[in-house]
Amino acid sequence: MGGTLEGQFAGRRIVVTGSGRGLGYDYADRLASEGADVVLAEIDVGLGRAAEAELRGQGLSATFIETDVASEDSVEHLAAFARQWEGGIHGLVANAALANNVGGKSYDEIDVETWDRLMAVNVKGTWLTVRAIAPFMATGGSIVTVTSASAFSGSTRLLHYVTSKSAIIGMTRALARELAERSIRVNCLSPGLTVCEATKDIPEKRWQEYAEKRMLNRPQVPEDLEGVVSFLLSSASRYMTGQTVAVDGGVTLL
Repeated sequence: MGGTLEGQFAGRRIVVTGSGRGLGYDYADRLASEGADVVLAEIDVGLGRAAEAELRGQGLSATFIETDVASEDSVEHLAAFARQWEGGIHGLVANAALANNVGGKSYDEIDVETWDRLMAVNVKGTWLTVRAIAPFMATGGSIVTVTSASAFSGSTRLLHYVTSKSAIIGMTRALARELAERSIRVNCLSPGLTVCEATKDIPEKRWQEYAEKRMLNRPQVPEDLEGVVSFLLSSASRYMTGQTVAVDGGVTLL
């Protein structure tokens, strides 16, 4: 965990959705290593319990809560748990999204069921999570939403995913304005194509095409994102809100 600020989140509670594996787990691991009491909001019970056990095995604070972000009842259950904490929630990383194996079909080949399911998780799920958690957030809390570099490039054969991630950018800006009266900040992380579990099935040709657009001459790894999430949740970014931060090696210039 090079570059961490040990203990900077001591006594702070942070919810990370989709944190049973992949980048969500990496974010949770980083935040817990910096002292946060992390809530692992994950739909897969096996992954959630394994992630909880792994973090606790490192002496870190982690609690798994089974959560389907596309379900209002499930997200309200998460909020009911958060409500029990004295002092409220200090941070939220709305990371949960469908990304694995969603590409490959052109705009006229995507079926309605797939479109609706992706929107339910990626867009509605982000909104439901913020709607449920924000009322219990401490004054000065921070929310990090997650878009994608593809929202700016308009990647082909990914229309439903690109559309969902584009919606997150607008949602972030609107939420930032609405929550500012409580001094709750909302910023958006825009990762590039990252070497991780979610991208293991991406064709080599796409990796090569992406590498040609990148300024920094190496693949992106989870560690490139973890510190930015930590920064956006910390007091170091206390005067930032409504912003989208591109972390993609220079592919996207905002």
